[in-house]
Amino acid sequence: MAVSKKDSEEQEFLRQYNIHDYDIPLTSVDLVIFTIRDNLLQVLLVKRGDHPYKGKWALPGGFIDVQRDTNLDATALRKLREKTGVEAPYLEQLQGFGSKDRDPRGWSSTFVYFALISSETVELRHGAGADEAVWYPLEGQNAQKPVVKLAFDHSAILELALQRLRGKVEYTSLPAYLLPAEFTLSELQQVYEIILGRPLDKSSFRKRIKEGDFLDELPGRQRLGSNRPAQLFAVRAGLASASFNPLSRA
Repeated sequence: MAVSKKDSEEQEFLRQYNIHDYDIPLTSVDLVIFTIRDNLLQVLLVKRGDHPYKGKWALPGGFIDVQRDTNLDATALRKLREKTGVEAPYLEQLQGFGSKDRDPRGWSSTFVYFALISSETVELRHGAGADEAVWYPLEGQNAQKPVVKLAFDHSAILELALQRLRGKVEYTSLPAYLLPAEFTLSELQQVYEIILGRPLDKSSFRKRIKEGDFLDELPGRQRLGSNRPAQLFAVRAGLASASFNPLSRA
């Protein structure tokens, strides 16, 4: 098929174009990875091993690899695997942040994702610019940021991620992704209460969960305890998220 003059001119322009003729901002992806441990909402933090902010705590993340990453989601998934060794059952892009002064190395932008994960099967990893990786408990479930001061603008990023999570918890199935693959309704309610920082009425909670229709009962699977056995459930396969009437209206 013959190439039009317009297409030919376009191809010639692209052959001669050099992206490095222009100032390029530093571009990265950062992750806010939440889990539930010891009945507390916790976030994954890494201790920076390199300058800038060497020795300071930060959210995990890194620069986009233009040779390996086909898009932003690919960068986020790669960094998540590097830090935890697993795929997150839930990963959502939160927001982009950029300015001339968020990074002392120069104008920078970052695309932030937040992930929800059960920590039971996670083996934290460090390296690639990080000296240590830890789960950090968010002090008091009404706190909007951790006690430590994070590097860059990561404290503000974490605050926004917490607001997004707590807002969505009121009316979505997201907390289920903080649990292992199989769980009871009581365990699910406890996760909602931990994130929201308040108790929920059992009957009203279960009514909302039924409205959401995002769980599958696992036939013959029960959790044995001091009381009668509790039925086990799992998030319905292929379902990213479900909504229901806000818990605050229950």
